[in-house]
Amino acid sequence: MAKQPRRSRPSSRAGQNGPRTAAETSVATVGPNDNVFAALDLPAADEWLAKAELARAIQKQIEQRRLTQVQAAATLGGVQSDISNLARGRLAGYSMERLYRFLNALGQDVRIVVQPKPRTRRQATVRALVRKTA
Repeated sequence: MAKQPRRSRPSSRAGQNGPRTAAETSVATVGPNDNVFAALDLPAADEWLAKAELARAIQKQIEQRRLTQVQAAATLGGVQSDISNLARGRLAGYSMERLYRFLNALGQDVRIVVQPKPRTRRQATVRALVRKTA
């Protein structure tokens, strides 16, 4: 889905420092199939998105099992603050390998697939695909 700019509402301070430019008044929106990290021009955006998908899968497993954060930490071999950070999307301290281990501890297989990129795409990417359980 393509990003479509939309106009933001002017603030109450509009015009105080001169007229606003188009860049200051338009906001890019991100669709459900877009990478929000790439939209924010963050380095390694594909990796951040993959980590976010893995963290979401971990959180979903914790919720399905109705575990408290303390119980989940015991299951994953961590501490309660680890689970809190995952739930809040604070992923800076987590490697992909650590997230894989958490998923394994929750009874989830993790498969890594390496394949050629399509010719239509300029750059190769890193993606996480989380399948629903049967």
